[in-house]
Amino acid sequence: MSWHHFSRSLLAALFGAVLAALPAQAGVLRWANDGDATMLDPYSRSDTFLLAFLGNMYEPLVGRDRDLKLIPMLATEWSQPSPTVWRFKLRAGVTFHDGSPFSADDVAFSYRRVLSPTSNLSGNFASVVDARVIDPLTIEFVTRVPNPIFPDTITGWMVMSRSWSERNNAQVPADLAHGQENFANRHENGTGPFVLSLREPDVKTVMTANPTWWGRPEHNLDGAEFYVIKDPATRVAALLSGQIDLIVSTPPQSFERIRQTAGYRLLQTPELRTVFLGMDVGRSELLESNVKGRNPFQDIRVRHALTQAIDEDAIVSHIMRGFAVSNALVVGPGVSGFDPALNKRLPYDPTAAARLLAEAGYPDGFEVGFDCPNDRYVNDEQICEAVVIMLARIGVKARLLAQTRAKFFGKVGEPAFNTSLYLYSWSPPTYDAHNTLLNILATRDRQTGAGVFNNGGYSNPALDDLIAKIQVETDAPARQRLLAQALTIVRDDVPVIPLHQQTVVWAARDGVSVAQGGDNWFQLRYAQLK
Repeated sequence: MSWHHFSRSLLAALFGAVLAALPAQAGVLRWANDGDATMLDPYSRSDTFLLAFLGNMYEPLVGRDRDLKLIPMLATEWSQPSPTVWRFKLRAGVTFHDGSPFSADDVAFSYRRVLSPTSNLSGNFASVVDARVIDPLTIEFVTRVPNPIFPDTITGWMVMSRSWSERNNAQVPADLAHGQENFANRHENGTGPFVLSLREPDVKTVMTANPTWWGRPEHNLDGAEFYVIKDPATRVAALLSGQIDLIVSTPPQSFERIRQTAGYRLLQTPELRTVFLGMDVGRSELLESNVKGRNPFQDIRVRHALTQAIDEDAIVSHIMRGFAVSNALVVGPGVSGFDPALNKRLPYDPTAAARLLAEAGYPDGFEVGFDCPNDRYVNDEQICEAVVIMLARIGVKARLLAQTRAKFFGKVGEPAFNTSLYLYSWSPPTYDAHNTLLNILATRDRQTGAGVFNNGGYSNPALDDLIAKIQVETDAPARQRLLAQALTIVRDDVPVIPLHQQTVVWAARDGVSVAQGGDNWFQLRYAQLK
């Protein structure tokens, strides 16, 4: 037996022993993922798994049901008394987990908090200029210009308690880029259906059902136990041995084994997320390259060369095992604004790619650093390893640095944007292409929150103009035409290289019923155990 296989067997045995030592509990769902929520502050990072995880404890004004339709949460209704004002009536009788009452004052505080320089969700409020408390159960958001889809933009923004935050010196999110911590990183005080009862980062988190939750439970759980099991084989072994009820990061190499095991099944649906490669096109010289005095990625011929050097069909068929759909646009099917007529990739052609590199002045290629997470997307590190091999064929030597999500996002994201080439993805929480364009491709503007995830520093005034027009356009056909123009600019200018939409694949034992949507949010409030 190789050391690799011995290590996996040992991990599985050790993890099994830990779980076996825990008493079985009726009504407690045990689930696992390959990585942890990096912290408990809901404004720290705009990461799907983090927000979904925290969404079991914190709540937004407006949420989404099991079919991804907008539903009332902490707000019972919303309206537009004028084109630039959104009014929300708040739910009466709601309390935070510490027993303090919820009111419009908490919403206004949360609005100010999310705009903090250390917040990663300020882009949700790019159009907002003020939040006005009308009375304890009414709040208005004033927008700079009409924003017809504002409720859709705040479904991932969760309300925090003002008194709890102030009492614990957590009025602003901690500065993660400089390694800071605060109370909200490791504690929670939401209004949601589950309450934190134990937190062991990177190991285990336990939640219990909130007996004073305002809603009518659709779950039948007493609580839930979440485990971090990084090794894919160990994670699947824990499921198939009955130690875990459900896993939300299912390795494709185990799909067939799970399918063929009696009592277990795969749950799958297309995800709204598009996985892509990003390039630093903003700096005059790359941070991590042997090219000095210029930036190869500022030449469109180089960007086209990298696109044509990547065999995305091979990635889909061999690495993703068919559980992905190739994309030429930064959004895919299921996202409002997607147009299949525009979804045409440059053909895979290494010869043409090498010729373009030579024309751009790099006949022997060049070296560049390549950042990749190893526990965030489906087969992320394997995708990056394949890209390294493909780029090497045209002389581009990508030096791969694969890290856990916490280290990866801390490196490539704001404020440093310390990257030259990176694997990234985006799933628009509004289910609308404008959100992707605004967050990933608009010129960075800390004041408005635009481009907060534009790690490559792309700036295109024509695109910015279209993004601004889309944001205020209320006529649906006209808005779609503007979206098509914007998506065409991005496709042709190649500031990022779209790869694919991955498929959401969970695995569960029979007797576990959950709601699975294209947003890849695992909501405990819809879980049932039999």
